[in-house]
Amino acid sequence: MRTRVKICGITNLEDAFAAVDYGADALGFVFYKGSPRYITSRDATAIIKKLPPFTTTVGVFVDEKLKNIEKIISQTCIDVVQFHGNEPPEKCNCSRSLIKAIRVKSLESLDPLNKYKDKVSAFLLDTFTPDALGGTGQIFNWDIAIYAKQFGKIILAGGLTPQNVTEAVKRVQPYGVDVSSGIESKKGKKDQKKMRLFIENVKSTLTKIP
Repeated sequence: MRTRVKICGITNLEDAFAAVDYGADALGFVFYKGSPRYITSRDATAIIKKLPPFTTTVGVFVDEKLKNIEKIISQTCIDVVQFHGNEPPEKCNCSRSLIKAIRVKSLESLDPLNKYKDKVSAFLLDTFTPDALGGTGQIFNWDIAIYAKQFGKIILAGGLTPQNVTEAVKRVQPYGVDVSSGIESKKGKKDQKKMRLFIENVKSTLTKIP
């Protein structure tokens, strides 16, 4: 089994190139103005145009209007859309593959997954906090993520770091892992040593999974 790695909250070309060089499978660009990792579509386009081929790009949106999402897709040519807000299943439509983020507080947080599973290609499980939508550096009960795998492909997020991602991959065996604050030197800027170690730890764990 191969666990993919998404480096989220990319805001500059240096971090983007480093992530690709270290072996990241996907880069996340946050188009939500309320995030400290917000990037404009213009700046994201400038980065994406310079990325090597076979690099998957993900646009992160929070309760955004579909027409604005499609406009950014057209401008940036992002490959995948991630809904990270309270988007209902009937609004999970766009011209790209969709990831739906679910903020996990307890097992009951998974109740909506049945309604979304025919609309999206994967679920991203992040830690619920009352005052932030993500990037908090807090983990949740990974047993819930294991249970969630029956609903579809799971991308594990929430508080992952180079120090705990090996255990996370061993226990959950997710389709992918997503990291942002756990490898930052400050909000919006990656610590490249941490980023390289994070990716290496994920990839070195793959052969240890039965």
